[in-house]
Amino acid sequence: MKNKTLIATATVFVSLFTSKAQNNLDLSTDNLMVVNRDIGASEENIKSTLTLTNKMGDGMAILKNESFVTGAIDLDIKGENNPGKSFVGVAFNIQNDSTYEAIYFRPFNFKSDELIRREHSLQYISHPKNTWRYLRTNHEGIYEAEYANAPSPDDWFSIIIKITEDHVYVYDKKTNTELLHVNRLEKQVSDKIGLWSGFNSKGAYRNVKLLE
Repeated sequence: MKNKTLIATATVFVSLFTSKAQNNLDLSTDNLMVVNRDIGASEENIKSTLTLTNKMGDGMAILKNESFVTGAIDLDIKGENNPGKSFVGVAFNIQNDSTYEAIYFRPFNFKSDELIRREHSLQYISHPKNTWRYLRTNHEGIYEAEYANAPSPDDWFSIIIKITEDHVYVYDKKTNTELLHVNRLEKQVSDKIGLWSGFNSKGAYRNVKLLE
């Protein structure tokens, strides 16, 4: 009964936010500050789709002309089925290239036969202190979760990330299901957001919207 209530609540939430959606954000080069990544070629509309190439270390493309504190981020993301080399997501409250919060996904774990790996499919972090390793070691099972009804690791998937003053929620748009709900580990300092990829990972992002 609890799960049915949760799904129903998520459905209402996604519907309300989608009804207030803005147009897709402009992801062309002039509107981005790219950190430790290069922009790759895209076969889609360049203004609404961004591809970041892989490099050692984490990287991101900060949206220069956008201000975001609380609300929701609606977007499509694509990683790849490349174990240990596909970490893709969204950074927010960005103070500099090493101090920020983020939600990211490990697509190579989406369909794993091992439950423990599936339970590491999506992750909240707060750098520099609260890395995935620190959180998993000290708070196992709290800041990461399985992607219920996960898509193929090589396919686009659509999510909504809701950010409040104290909490972060992640929803799968296709099924209107809440995937993760965590308490934030940092206070809001910055209004900068960006599209993020982790260590030696490339990623693709499209149809990014900020919702009221």
